[in-house]
Amino acid sequence: MTRDVKCCKTADTLNRAAGLMWESDCGSIPVVADDDSRRVVGFITDRDIAMAAYTQGRALWDIPVATAMANKVLVCHARDGISQAESLMRDHQIRRLPVLDEDEHLVGVLSLNDVAREARREEAGGRRLEVTAEGVAETLASICRPRTAYELAVAA
Repeated sequence: MTRDVKCCKTADTLNRAAGLMWESDCGSIPVVADDDSRRVVGFITDRDIAMAAYTQGRALWDIPVATAMANKVLVCHARDGISQAESLMRDHQIRRLPVLDEDEHLVGVLSLNDVAREARREEAGGRRLEVTAEGVAETLASICRPRTAYELAVAA
C-alpha cells in the first residue's frame, strides 16, 4: 500500500483536491472528516471533479468536495491479507481501497498497482505466493467488466 497518502476534507474545495492530486501524481484521494481524526468519509477522483465542474457550471474553488465525492467507501484494514482486499476490488469493481488501522483511521491506500507490484515481488523473491500474476489479471478483468443496468442503478 501507499503510506504517505494525501487526503482532503469535506469542506475543502475541488480546487484543493485537484491540486493535491496534481502534486501527488494520482487520480484520486480519500476524503477525511473535518475534525482531523483521519476518519474516512468519502473518496474523490479526478473524474468526479471534472463532472462536478461541468454539471454545476462553477469554478473548482466554488465547489466543496462534499458535493462531488463518493459517500459510500469500501475499505480494508492493515491486518487484512492482500487476497481479501483483492476480492473486495473484484467484487465491487474498484481499483483503490483506503486502508484503516484498528482505530478506523486512514493509514494508506491499496491500489491495483500495489497488488501487481506485490505479485512481482513475491514471484522474484521465491516466497509463498499470496498474490499471483494470474490473480492480478483476474482482478483487473473483473474491475473492467462492464456493469449491468441493474448494478449501475443499485450503485446510485
